[in-house]
Amino acid sequence: MLDNKGFDLWAEGYDASVGLSDAEGRYPFAGYKQVLGEIYRRILRAEAKTVLDIGFGTAVLTAKLYEQGCAVWGQDFSEKMIALAKEKMPEAGLYRGDFSQGLAEPLKQNRYDAIIATYSLHHLTDGQKTDFIKSLLPLLRSGGCVYIGDIAFDSQADLEENKVRIGDEWDEEEHYFIVENIRAAFPTMQFQRFSFCAGLFTIVK
Repeated sequence: MLDNKGFDLWAEGYDASVGLSDAEGRYPFAGYKQVLGEIYRRILRAEAKTVLDIGFGTAVLTAKLYEQGCAVWGQDFSEKMIALAKEKMPEAGLYRGDFSQGLAEPLKQNRYDAIIATYSLHHLTDGQKTDFIKSLLPLLRSGGCVYIGDIAFDSQADLEENKVRIGDEWDEEEHYFIVENIRAAFPTMQFQRFSFCAGLFTIVK
């Protein structure tokens, strides 16, 4: 797993490297643009006004929502990525912090129409994922939605099969979503697949 310094170094070329992986349909970012595009469409369709982005990176998605008039809040642990995001969203409430240790206090004081986490929560263990998602639900307004776009496999067997197929490129330090496991913790959670290794989870309050 990259630490904050690693992400600082990766920040300048992050969008390009993700885009190349997605365009070629390769692990780990196959389906990336489709996932983000679907979240964007759903948030605009729901007329969400306040959005919290967990691990927003270079603000590929939230900058587009910001342009549509959404009030954007967010947390990331890379100073460089925060700086790049601030250039796109000067009025956004962006905070630095490691979300594995929880949200920055000011973010807990707001209530949101939508909470987004795209390709960020796979840095958490399965137990941490469950606890963190549960901590987000009280921050939603009634009718609000959590959108989690990430690397995900249907079952442990599916993950293991892909791990063998992908070989040396597989990242052993990440904790990818297993759909059947996360559904056990959140029975009302919906999942839509966009590639062999990516999909969108949604929870409506």
